[in-house]
Amino acid sequence: MPTPRPGRRVRGSASGRPIMALLDLLGRRWALRVLWELRTEPASFRELRARCDGMSPSVLNTRLHELRETGIVEDESEAGGYRLTRRGRKLLAALTPLDAWARSWQAAADS
Repeated sequence: MPTPRPGRRVRGSASGRPIMALLDLLGRRWALRVLWELRTEPASFRELRARCDGMSPSVLNTRLHELRETGIVEDESEAGGYRLTRRGRKLLAALTPLDAWARSWQAAADS
């Protein structure tokens, strides 16, 4: 399946609206987890795989390819790892309210 991009048909939508392309990309298995694991520091392929319990190397390779192709993750060749780009950090900042909501949800469930 091709990497989702705004302006193109994506899984579940023929409109090509940017939000639909983003939801398709982030809805792919392990995509959000890869972003989450890169939130604080760069990581090598091996480190990412260890952090993402049970992810197969082929799926990780595919997700990294898609996230690099969309400009969210970049290959840090000198350090031998991957990191979020400026665009990737902005995306993660946009997802921060979801983390806060999830924490409040947990607190409510625990009480």
